[in-house]
Amino acid sequence: MKTHRLALAATALLASTTLAACGSSAGGTEASAGGGADGKADVVLRLPDPGNNGFLALGKKDGSLDRALAAVHAKVAWTGSAGPFAPAAQALSADQLDVAQGSITSAVAALAQKPGFKLFAQTAPDGVGEGILVKNGSPVTSVRDLVGRKVAVSQGGTSEYLLLKALAENGVPADQVERVYLRADQTSGVFNSGQVDAWATWNTFSTPAVANAGAHFLVNGREVGSDNYAVWAVRNGFADKHPGVVRAFYAYLRENGRKEKADPAAYLNVFTDSGPTAVTPAEKDVAVNVGKQSAAADAISDADTVRFGTVARFFAEQKVTKQLVDVKPYLIDIDTLGDGAK
Repeated sequence: MKTHRLALAATALLASTTLAACGSSAGGTEASAGGGADGKADVVLRLPDPGNNGFLALGKKDGSLDRALAAVHAKVAWTGSAGPFAPAAQALSADQLDVAQGSITSAVAALAQKPGFKLFAQTAPDGVGEGILVKNGSPVTSVRDLVGRKVAVSQGGTSEYLLLKALAENGVPADQVERVYLRADQTSGVFNSGQVDAWATWNTFSTPAVANAGAHFLVNGREVGSDNYAVWAVRNGFADKHPGVVRAFYAYLRENGRKEKADPAAYLNVFTDSGPTAVTPAEKDVAVNVGKQSAAADAISDADTVRFGTVARFFAEQKVTKQLVDVKPYLIDIDTLGDGAK
């Protein structure tokens, strides 16, 4: 069945806009607005702005991330905003960003190009916050019911992976379901108006859809056997020059991710409880439930590496990538990073 390629121009615009925003950050990795007590210049770690929710948002507000990095003579410059990993991967490779988070599915697609980054941390797949949404009362009550119907997906990452994985797990040929390619942040209106029959997405978008738009999961990530880890990527040059900063940032991720898991509600609406970035009262219960079942960042183990390879093989088999991507050369052992540095 013919695949729709809607909003590709908008996707390109997003990439260029994100790159421009990242490029406007304050200087490069050696930039400094001063120095430490011993006179060493502060290394600047460029990160996408975390928005209004999560432990990085709180770390920005209370200064705890900068305090953690001060021990290794580093500080944060927030550049652009967190969003799809594809433009972030381009910004990493173009030396306009130093660290970013994405999914292993999006990372595999980016690694099929000429990447300028490696992966240094992982968070276990989100079993309950990602999946395929349908509207309440929809005639689609099983994955097999998607045959002949339209499903909104973002191309080459989490969204497309979740749909293809669900179809494969249920023995439905991929060409029997029409993929409508849309940017994730432009899909809710299309989904709510009934222009598509389902939407494969992740918790950023599923939470408001479930809480406010009368949607529910047809299947979630756990039910389709998802290997869709969240991963943290670092620009190659930054990891080579500043391994101590990467390790300090990883330690912050690990510690504060665990704190958020223990009390997700404390990390909602960090800066404001009103406006488009705020979690509404209706969304709070959904967000807290997903947060409690989430995982914290950790080092990439051998078992994780095997599952990354499974994702890469699946994408090659499904023709999402033109060839099999070997993920292993792009993984960092965070526990030994910098041990050989002089």
